Amino acid sequence: MTSSEIAIIGSGINSLVAAAELALAGKQVCLIERQDRLGGFIHSSQRTLPGFVHDTFSSWHPLFVSGGAYQSLGQELHSRGLEYCNADGAVTASVAADPRTGAQRVVIAHRDPSVTAAGFDTPEDDGAYLAMLEDLGRNAGTVFGAFGAELRSFKQVLKIAFGALKRGKIKGTEAFVRDSVMSGRNYLRSRFDGWEADQLWSPWLLHAGLGPDQATGGVMLPVMAMSMHAHGLPVVKGGASNFVAAFESLLREKGVRILLDTDVDKVLVEAGKVVGLKTSNGPIDTSTVLANVSPQALYSRLLSQAPEGAAKAAVRYQNGRGAMQIHLALDKPVEWLDARLNTVPLVHVSNGSDSTGIACAQAEGGLLPAEPTVVVGQQCVLDPSRAPLGKATLWLQLQEVPFAPKGDAAGALAVDDGWSAELKEQYMERVLSRLEQFAPGTRDSVLAWDILAPTDLASENPNAVKGDPYGGSAELFQNLLWRPFPEAAGHRTPVKGLWHIGASTHPGPGLSGGSGHLVAQRLNKSSKP
Repeated sequence: MTSSEIAIIGSGINSLVAAAELALAGKQVCLIERQDRLGGFIHSSQRTLPGFVHDTFSSWHPLFVSGGAYQSLGQELHSRGLEYCNADGAVTASVAADPRTGAQRVVIAHRDPSVTAAGFDTPEDDGAYLAMLEDLGRNAGTVFGAFGAELRSFKQVLKIAFGALKRGKIKGTEAFVRDSVMSGRNYLRSRFDGWEADQLWSPWLLHAGLGPDQATGGVMLPVMAMSMHAHGLPVVKGGASNFVAAFESLLREKGVRILLDTDVDKVLVEAGKVVGLKTSNGPIDTSTVLANVSPQALYSRLLSQAPEGAAKAAVRYQNGRGAMQIHLALDKPVEWLDARLNTVPLVHVSNGSDSTGIACAQAEGGLLPAEPTVVVGQQCVLDPSRAPLGKATLWLQLQEVPFAPKGDAAGALAVDDGWSAELKEQYMERVLSRLEQFAPGTRDSVLAWDILAPTDLASENPNAVKGDPYGGSAELFQNLLWRPFPEAAGHRTPVKGLWHIGASTHPGPGLSGGSGHLVAQRLNKSSKP
């Protein structure tokens, strides 16, 4: 490798996007991965039984298909075998027991916002729901412009502001900003009288690394809703590994050097500039490095002499709640009490900000939640090829679990040995019991299972520090302008030639590939004559 080649550490979504865009622009690129495969938290395999294909970590791609990376790379990837399965009708739902009567209550989001709003019981909420989406639509240029911009770039921020001025959107901006920094709970209270919008969308804040009582829920909640109405919940046909395979085909065709089973030990720096990498398979000479790693790894391990302010800030960087996944092979598809849910790709078991807020607080206090929010992924609804005929897979995600549990909020489970095999299975039984309330018979249909606790996620991917798959808390104090922290915000680090990408950098977690796209754009633009 020569110093003109660009080295990328890690091979998650942002690395794949950056490598592809740089290679398509004629750059020489080296992609370095510690595992024996590409993809990071994008992977699928037969984890339970032969014939049952499970998306091991991430699964749903609305952020990718709606983002700039897909606009740049979508055609290339589809020509190499990428195929999506998506819903045209019902896309997501939430089910819970009414806290007063105990009766089951269900709310469903359809691709058509009008159909969704028509299902609300409170008449005024129908119009309020459409107004929420219209408000975001009027400010979409500003919101999505911010997600797709370097917020530390005065030029790019000025461009966003000028665009808002041209559209005549300055009037009312203060009210929109105020709404945006609200928590999801307060935002919904300010707009809706009924329970449906809360129960439907508050659990989705977990997928943005937030909870219902944390700031910026007021913008992320309508963004989630608009994204799913516009783009659905696409999953990769045949499993998420086919997404990675399409990228790998593109990268190899464009001459990207791919080094698997290779650890990067140090970023070599001289006179404040990158001069190379020290790896487990020998040195690499390069003057440009994109590091898709945690802030802790970058400033505490990879840089021998990290800038003092950044090194101290990295130590204080806060990770979010841990996550857990349960993969099930089922003898038959789930049969919900409300049969409409049988064809919904993703269902939350949650009554909205109340139960989800309590579970978040318990997890952040180190307790196993007594009534966790259960994310029920029914990928076979969209892609029947993932299981043998008549059978199904189930993808259960828990986003409110502590990395090192101190106790059990229900007072029933012993946690002295941490996430032992016994505790994993005991907690799985709690989760399945919660699901059984609304889909009786599911437990009896389980043929096999595979459980990933927060400790397993951390072992699988060092970027999931303390079992947090979202690259650190996405609360306002370390988000947007301040992600990962003010001392090294933005993707250009204080070391010349070293760029920081990944979920711990702007625009944050999710499968958009946003940070890789932003940095690749800057590098490609800077090299143009």
